[in-house]
Amino acid sequence: MSSYSRRRIPGATYFFTVNLASRGGSDLTDRIDLLRSAYRKTVVEHPVFCDAMVILPDHLHAVWTLPAQDAGFPERWRKIKARFSHAIGEERRRSSSKLAKRELGVWQRRYWEHLIRDDADYRAHVAYCWGNPVKHGYVARAVDWPFSSIHRDIRAGRVEAEWSGSMPEGDFGEWGGWFARRWVA
Repeated sequence: MSSYSRRRIPGATYFFTVNLASRGGSDLTDRIDLLRSAYRKTVVEHPVFCDAMVILPDHLHAVWTLPAQDAGFPERWRKIKARFSHAIGEERRRSSSKLAKRELGVWQRRYWEHLIRDDADYRAHVAYCWGNPVKHGYVARAVDWPFSSIHRDIRAGRVEAEWSGSMPEGDFGEWGGWFARRWVA
């Protein structure tokens, strides 16, 4: 059995990539209201500052800063995923291990997490969230994607409405990068 070690540092900022079990689906955007509800309920119980987030049809990216004495991001993701899965209320094709653990088969079991190291790393990961819908070809401009925190940041004056920052180079937990080579058989 594999052992997964996550760096859990109270008050730290992290980047996440969280995927549906079935790539190519569109549950996250088709049922955005259920995902928003799951997120809202979870952060009421376990606050977090969402620095950036983008929801795509079959995966999401987020940059979160945890409260000063809190390193519990796994519990937050567990609750968001469980609440969304239960709200969908559909059974999915599941492996015997998912059946044994009473997982509904909506989400990929694991997720990518990266501890933000410095200001440049932070800026690159926030830009990655904003630019991801463009990267995947959903829209021509980041501002045209409705499920992105870029809209909040434009309203707050943190980014120009016509931001077209280039996608940073690196491994951001996307399929085709290290994550895919590591987790896909």
